[in-house]
Amino acid sequence: METGALVIRDERADDRDAIRDVVAAAFLGHPHSQQTEHRIVDALRAADALSLSLVAVRDGKVLGHIAFSRVGIGDGSPDWYGLGPVAVAPAQQGRGIGRALIETGLTRLRARRAAGCVVAGDPAYYGRYGFAADPGLRYPGLPPEYFMAQHWSDAPARGEVAYHPAFELA
Repeated sequence: METGALVIRDERADDRDAIRDVVAAAFLGHPHSQQTEHRIVDALRAADALSLSLVAVRDGKVLGHIAFSRVGIGDGSPDWYGLGPVAVAPAQQGRGIGRALIETGLTRLRARRAAGCVVAGDPAYYGRYGFAADPGLRYPGLPPEYFMAQHWSDAPARGEVAYHPAFELA
């Protein structure tokens, strides 16, 4: 039973085990996952590469998590980020928690004057948040319609996108 309000906040050190559990559970059995997303988050954190790490909390319990990390763009465009992974505890999915995490994270990145954000995933889902395929940005091995971006700068970004080496765990 939901009692308190959902709070989106920065992760704290004492959230780490709960984040790991939520992320692992959210991707368990997912057909497009190698079940390494929780390890990716841990590796990003260990490398001090989590640019933004938010949790969704209700009544002191972590129900969801989202990670953003810097990405490299082939043309050298600065201040670009990758969204992911985003995870919600299976019993809490479909209740707007993922939406709250994504919208809060994107708002926070824009407030930092980020140039843009990329995501690899379902176009039907991420399109709701303003992500769209961009033929100028490529991610190797992924069909172009599943690699999307939001541009927040007038300067176009072009080229291959490189995520942090932690994503090689996937």
